[in-house]
Amino acid sequence: MQDTDAIYDIAVVGAGINGVGIANDAVGRGLSVFVCEKDDLASHTSSASSKLIHGGLRYLEQKEFRLVREALLEREVLLKKAPHLIHPMRFIMPHLPYLRPAWLIRSGLFIYDYLAKRETLEGSELVHFNVDSPLKDTIKRGFEYSDCTVDDARLVVVNAIQAHELGAQIRTQTRCVSAVQQEGVWCLTLEHQKQHYQIKARTLVNATGAWVTDFIQQQLSKTPKAGIRLVQGSHIIVKRLYPEPHAFILQNDDQRIVFVIPYLDEYSLIGTTDVEFEGDANHVHITEQETAYLIDVINDHFKLQLQQEDVISSFAGVRALYDDASTQASKVTRDYVLAISKPVADEAPLLSVYGGKLTTYRKLAEAALLQLKRYFPHMKAEWTAEAKLPGAEGFSSVEVLCAELMHEIKGLDFQTAHRWANSYGSRVWHMLSENKDVQTLGQSFGHGLYQQEVDYVVKREWAISSEDILKRRTKLYLKFDALETQALDLYLQDLHLRRLQEDAA
Repeated sequence: MQDTDAIYDIAVVGAGINGVGIANDAVGRGLSVFVCEKDDLASHTSSASSKLIHGGLRYLEQKEFRLVREALLEREVLLKKAPHLIHPMRFIMPHLPYLRPAWLIRSGLFIYDYLAKRETLEGSELVHFNVDSPLKDTIKRGFEYSDCTVDDARLVVVNAIQAHELGAQIRTQTRCVSAVQQEGVWCLTLEHQKQHYQIKARTLVNATGAWVTDFIQQQLSKTPKAGIRLVQGSHIIVKRLYPEPHAFILQNDDQRIVFVIPYLDEYSLIGTTDVEFEGDANHVHITEQETAYLIDVINDHFKLQLQQEDVISSFAGVRALYDDASTQASKVTRDYVLAISKPVADEAPLLSVYGGKLTTYRKLAEAALLQLKRYFPHMKAEWTAEAKLPGAEGFSSVEVLCAELMHEIKGLDFQTAHRWANSYGSRVWHMLSENKDVQTLGQSFGHGLYQQEVDYVVKREWAISSEDILKRRTKLYLKFDALETQALDLYLQDLHLRRLQEDAA
């Protein structure tokens, strides 16, 4: 499994949102790109977010005006790039006078409304709560504004698909064992299924997230030029707390905020926390203290009181933030920092990515390519701002596509049609191929997951395991029980064996 002759322009290590964003931008500019990821696409922090494309209202208090403006501008750009994955949502902030005065919130929302041009989203306004409100009767008024929700894992997947279709090589379950300089290029030793092989690249991009400094120390045997702060953010999922389509942003006594977001129709997503993380970033779990913290915030605001046993599921991720010497984890900058080595003669450059937000991944990629431009003078111009992501081509709305699916596919239920429209957008027709009846979609694994879809995400979206499919491609993990998951695992094992036999034939 050797590739010693070809030399890629860029090798990207890490396939979270920053890694695939940089890869996608680079290959679209005419560069040859190789991406490796030791696990699945978006298998760590990029699938453990609050599922928001937002400006970051709370960052205004930290005077992060450049970051907020860039994020607000990107909110509009991404809405057009992936309207099947990103959806406008109204957010309500209950007003608790003892935490922040009304004038301060009004001022912040005014800046939020006008710091960047809004084309599609509504502005902020004052709201009053009546007896029908899910909030406690003592909370009389609040403020409402706009932001967006996103399927974070699928945003990573569609960027990887676009990069691959433009010519990038994407290799998941492939660990970079080492990278050394040889005759002015990087020589990477990679491991896949216990087999080693090498590739070469003129530039190396370290987009390993929580492992950014570990990678420099261990795989490159170098000393990092900058430090990171690992900050854990955790979320809990409970049954839907209220039927209305808006989210809440709740203030807390510690000056932090907690979101309550309608999630997958039936649930409420509650988070996030901000605690210093120490441990193995491969195994991140919510703590009892974090769960209690989130429940307490909910119970301080809502009439419906939560208990520990109401938590259906949870997830946690580690954000690798640039160490700006902040004393509190919640105040560490969320802005990104791109650290590029200054190679001496005949040395290949190294670009390491620190921090970053889901919302600004595209701008981060543009900034990364700007840093690398002097090494690739033939590089084409910026292109991603206007280019739609896979699934957005010819897409009008989820509602229209859902109706078309139910009309074209005999026996299709609304819930499955709605999920397909949100997940795949116009690419759903690629997934369905020529099928016009659910009876022709192959084995049913339950909850609207059919063999046709499983085969598609394995073949076209790099899915391998049931976790890849249920957590990151379809979000059906909250519905599947152990026996249903086992049946899916058995099918995937058989599918893998069949593919190996076909490759060997």
